[in-house]
Amino acid sequence: MTTRSRPGFGVLAYFFVAFGLGAYFTFAAVQGDYGLFSRAEIEAESAELQAQLSEIERQVERMENLTHRLSDTYLDLDLLDEQARNVLGLLRSDEIVIR
Repeated sequence: MTTRSRPGFGVLAYFFVAFGLGAYFTFAAVQGDYGLFSRAEIEAESAELQAQLSEIERQVERMENLTHRLSDTYLDLDLLDEQARNVLGLLRSDEIVIR
C-alpha cells in the first residue's frame, strides 16, 4: 500500500492558474480601463462638465434676452442707453464726468 503525502503537480498547477486568473480579473475590475477607479473619475468629470454646461446655458439665455431687447421688434431704451454709453462713450448734455 502506497500513500501520497503531497498533492500532485497537476493540482498545484491548477491552483496557481486559478489563483493567477482570479488575481488578474480582480485587478482589472478595480484598476483597469473600465474598472471602479476609472468609473469614479468619469463620474467626477461628468459632474464638472454638467456644471459647465449649466453655466454656458445660463449665459446663452442672458445673451438671447439682451439680443431680443435690442431687436427691431422690441427696443429697450434703457439697454440702448447703457450700450451707447459703454461702447461709444456717449454722455448726456446734463452730465458731468469726473476722472
